[in-house]
Amino acid sequence: MRNVRAIALDILLQVMEEGKYCDRTLHRTLNREDTLSKQQRAFLTRLVEGTVEQAIRLDYIIDCFSKTKVVKMKPVIRETLRMAVYQLFYMDQVPDSAACNEAVKLVRKRGLKGLSGFVNGVLRSVIRGKDQIKYPDAKDFISYASIKYSMPGWIIEYFLEEYSEAETEQILQGFMQKESGVTVRCNLNLQNPSGNPDLAVPEIIESLERQQVTVQPGKWFPYALHLSGFERVDSMEAFVRGRLQVQDESSMLVGAVSGIKPGQEVLDVCAAPGGKSLHAADLLAGTGVIFSCDLSETKVHLIQENMERAGVDHCELYRQNARILRKDWIDSVDVLIADLPCSGLGVIGGKCDIKYHTHREDIDELASLQREILRVVSQYVRPGGILLYSTCTVAREENNDNVSWIKETLPFVPVSIEEDLPESLRGKTGKEGYLQVLPGNGSDGFFVAKFQRKGI
Repeated sequence: MRNVRAIALDILLQVMEEGKYCDRTLHRTLNREDTLSKQQRAFLTRLVEGTVEQAIRLDYIIDCFSKTKVVKMKPVIRETLRMAVYQLFYMDQVPDSAACNEAVKLVRKRGLKGLSGFVNGVLRSVIRGKDQIKYPDAKDFISYASIKYSMPGWIIEYFLEEYSEAETEQILQGFMQKESGVTVRCNLNLQNPSGNPDLAVPEIIESLERQQVTVQPGKWFPYALHLSGFERVDSMEAFVRGRLQVQDESSMLVGAVSGIKPGQEVLDVCAAPGGKSLHAADLLAGTGVIFSCDLSETKVHLIQENMERAGVDHCELYRQNARILRKDWIDSVDVLIADLPCSGLGVIGGKCDIKYHTHREDIDELASLQREILRVVSQYVRPGGILLYSTCTVAREENNDNVSWIKETLPFVPVSIEEDLPESLRGKTGKEGYLQVLPGNGSDGFFVAKFQRKGI
């Protein structure tokens, strides 16, 4: 069996040096390394995700003790040091000597024996001086926040355009509050052997607890659960039988405010991996029809896998570019879900590498793309039907500005979502037909807006 730290180094080289996505790379690796124990898998996951999330702060620390700056180092040395320093500062169960010695061994095994002394020297210096590091002063807020929260400076500057320093720091803290484990939505009607929606959640909890999964209730919805203490989601009986779906609680807001009724026709235009389509299918309770679309065969296949697992037989899947109009769909659906490609600034807490892939100029380009898609797909809603627009970002251009654009440009009017919101989210902007959820307290940042087409 391979050394866990060696596996972690391979993942970090792919993510941080080659630009591959952390969640996908880690998932593929865990599936391939199926001989790892539960404890090893947990160690690997935390080490990789933590190192990626804290890379900016780790680089600052390393630069305090190394004459060669991180940016000038060989990739293997850079990622080995980042990984080792993460263990020194964030993994108390790992002795400092072990973090240092294992890093030196890794470098030697990678054919860089001549640099093993450098790695050893830097890490020994960090161990001796880690309590004397001088971090940027809060008076220089951008530098201070960038290092403290390991966040690219442009993102902090962007937040400061909309929020005060205190509010910005609250958002940054929210990214760090992402809990371990996953949040799931329980199907109340799909794959429910009792046929009684009221029994679905208790039955699912009983099944999970039989498998020693730690279960906690969601904070907003009675059908949401937070799960921890498990090895793999796909080993849970309730998941295999299609009784639950991994979905952040903020993402469940789309289904919660949709007003979907049995017998309706629902179109989800950018549906992969299918969480919102599945929520809609559960609300339809075996009636009506779901049309789920996405751009590639791979994404459509992912939707299909989830639909089949949940036993959904009233769903039609299409490979469809949302920017291209299908004339045969015009005026055809009761509810349209448009959860569109976005900058992802709301999910930094759950996708630790997204902050390195996104750039300021992307926001305007994405807002333009979203409007291009909305101009097309809005035509599929029949008069009196509902358009649901959502993103997983906190960018004004992609959220509030697009709400204004829809009202000014498309034949739609806002619909209040206030009464459908969880109690703790009321009293904000729900009556105006939209809501911005900021990241924190275990959930992602998210935006949802609801409109009705004119001409009933």
